[in-house]
Amino acid sequence: MLLKYFYDQKLAHASYLVGCQKTKEAVVIDPGRDVEQYLEMAQREGLKLTAVAETHIHADYVSGARELADRVGAKLYLSDEGPAEWKYLYASNYDSELVKEGDTFQIGNIQFKIMHTPGHTPESISFLLTDQGGGADEPMGIFTGDFVFVGSIGRPDLLEEAAGIKGSAEAGAHQLYHSAERFKQLPDYLQVWPAHGAGSACGKGLGAIPSSTVGYEKRFNPALQYDNETSFVKYILEDQPEAPKYFAVMKRVNKEGPRVLGEAVFPPALDSGQLSLIANEALVIDLSPSATFAEAHVPGTINIPLSMLASWAGWLVDYEQPVYLIAEESQLSETMRVLHKIGIDQVQGVFEKKKVEEAGLALERYVSASPSELAPRIVAGEVKLIDVRSDSEWNVSHIPQAKHLFLGHLADQLAGVDVSQPVVVQCQSAARSAIAASIMQASGFDVINLAGGFQAWKEAGLATTTTGTVACGSAGGSTCS
Repeated sequence: MLLKYFYDQKLAHASYLVGCQKTKEAVVIDPGRDVEQYLEMAQREGLKLTAVAETHIHADYVSGARELADRVGAKLYLSDEGPAEWKYLYASNYDSELVKEGDTFQIGNIQFKIMHTPGHTPESISFLLTDQGGGADEPMGIFTGDFVFVGSIGRPDLLEEAAGIKGSAEAGAHQLYHSAERFKQLPDYLQVWPAHGAGSACGKGLGAIPSSTVGYEKRFNPALQYDNETSFVKYILEDQPEAPKYFAVMKRVNKEGPRVLGEAVFPPALDSGQLSLIANEALVIDLSPSATFAEAHVPGTINIPLSMLASWAGWLVDYEQPVYLIAEESQLSETMRVLHKIGIDQVQGVFEKKKVEEAGLALERYVSASPSELAPRIVAGEVKLIDVRSDSEWNVSHIPQAKHLFLGHLADQLAGVDVSQPVVVQCQSAARSAIAASIMQASGFDVINLAGGFQAWKEAGLATTTTGTVACGSAGGSTCS
């Protein structure tokens, strides 16, 4: 048996290729939309990718299951658990097998047995793997998807928070408790292969180690220490990170079947002469580092540095509207991979960064200032302070004069902010507030970024207000910088 691990650091997404070296067949578990990596690995190992298996309808990235079914004829093994509204609508268009609790399927001499593990979602399943080609008649590991992570467990509130299904969070929490109890009955030696690592918004406090064992998780995973259902439900529903708005879109896309991309094609390069007009009518994202954007940028554009694109594009892009980019040619491959993986398919064109600069279109800038420079003006009310951090960070501590407007919802809340008064934006370190500064400036605000953010404010010994005890780490790592 061959087991290969793939990890997308930007989306904290893990997927796996499992191959039977005797029959030269392979299956991919929970693939992302960037399927070339699996095809290249299979070819390198002399395997034919014949199947795809998914643990559930994913909410945080576009699945590559349909892409592989269309590209190479891979058979789909998909969950048939859960209510009617959580069935795969595109499955009948491909060679597919809908599986339930206790079912098995074979990839060569490797057996996969289905274990229904609802809670994160109603249709969630896990795959117990037995390497029969090696003579084993008991499983060696379990692919848990978004059910059990290293050091955590899948959140049950996404359907309610992101998809708007009222009452599903508590119901899912109760289901998750019983799934966890079943997990505890598995042999301690079983390896655990989850679909996410640290930084994912699919749970709280995920570990950065790629795999674990059932026994280790039973001993040290906080979510598996509860023997009382009521206490577990309370624990699992508290302090979950904000559910990105695009999660609802991903659920629908993966349920209905994402558009097949085929071979990678970049959006067309556009003439810089069109840029000013387009920036007034559509969303234009400049991928420059925040310091570069602050010094000079095209009026009306917003800034999401490439390093932060996976974390924030899904929050800030309207999936129904066209998107344009200002980027360097070297950035395009990774940019389109990230955008396609979170379902942003309406990129209509790209303006080359160098040509934009040469055309003299970068006519706007914003400034940053230190806490010591801004504190007197903030205290005196000369400027309005906007804190764009998460709810959990705000609840731990914040600047007394601040107004809390979480970055992910900032654009929807600007109508309540006085545009005639200068605005200071602030996060923990000044990274997210740089994105906020670009959004507010594009909306007509006179904006200043608080250099060093809340951390620098505290280090300067300036006043803060404490209202809670939740740490940033429990709010989903990747959005807390």
